[in-house]
Amino acid sequence: MAIGTIAGVSRIFTTSFSSVYPLYVAKVEKKARTQAELDVVIEWLTGFDESQLRDHLASGTTFEEFFADSHLNPNAQLITGVICGVRVEDIEDPLMQKIRYLDKLVDELAKGKPMTKVLRE
Repeated sequence: MAIGTIAGVSRIFTTSFSSVYPLYVAKVEKKARTQAELDVVIEWLTGFDESQLRDHLASGTTFEEFFADSHLNPNAQLITGVICGVRVEDIEDPLMQKIRYLDKLVDELAKGKPMTKVLRE
């Protein structure tokens, strides 16, 4: 696992999703993608609609709570590749894998991949 300590792992689990979301927005916008596209990607992965996503952002939901409330897309297992030096398909902790799935999708969006490929259509 890329994060070497239990404390490091639990820290991301208890980090609020709303504190990381602006970083995701900045990353994709820096590469000429939009916040709306990012939201589509997040909604595809989690099963949230726009209202549910906004509620999680407003309430300060932790990553653990965010993914506990989600209904992961059945095609999420098609997300493969390396993020932070670790293959996402090899991550054993289910919550960490979901977080890294999201990181991988954000990276793909920022790298200019077509939405159809990012959303595994």
